[in-house]
Amino acid sequence: MTTGEKRFTGRHAAMIFISAFAVIIGVNLVLAFSAVKTFPGLEVKNSYVASQTFDDRKLAQEALGWHITAEASGGFVILSVLDQDGRAVEVQNLEAVLGRATHVKDDLQPEFQFDGRVYVARAELGEGNWNIRMKAQAYDGTPFEQRVILRVER
Repeated sequence: MTTGEKRFTGRHAAMIFISAFAVIIGVNLVLAFSAVKTFPGLEVKNSYVASQTFDDRKLAQEALGWHITAEASGGFVILSVLDQDGRAVEVQNLEAVLGRATHVKDDLQPEFQFDGRVYVARAELGEGNWNIRMKAQAYDGTPFEQRVILRVER
């Protein structure tokens, strides 16, 4: 062997092996912490109990025949609730949370007002995907829950 020539030893192989796994573990930790940090939370406190009445609630909600759409325009969010014949529906009460799909940092609770055709609330929204997590109640007492996707484009 000549001087200046380097040999690949077991120590070099071990360092490469350890470095590769350190990178993999580091990336996994970053992704796991990011996922936990942006998780918006639980949908229900006890999923088993909620599942016991899910089918009944779903059938009652579908029997209403409501079709929900949303749009954002001019600093307002417009929520349309139509029955199966295409007529505007006024609900007994309406609660809504407007926010991003990935985190709760930008969540707001707009005060929707019925104008005889649609529900309107003032909200300045940035570009991108938003969700309206709405809970309403029909005048016959039937609860209605739906997540409405709202795409805001400039």
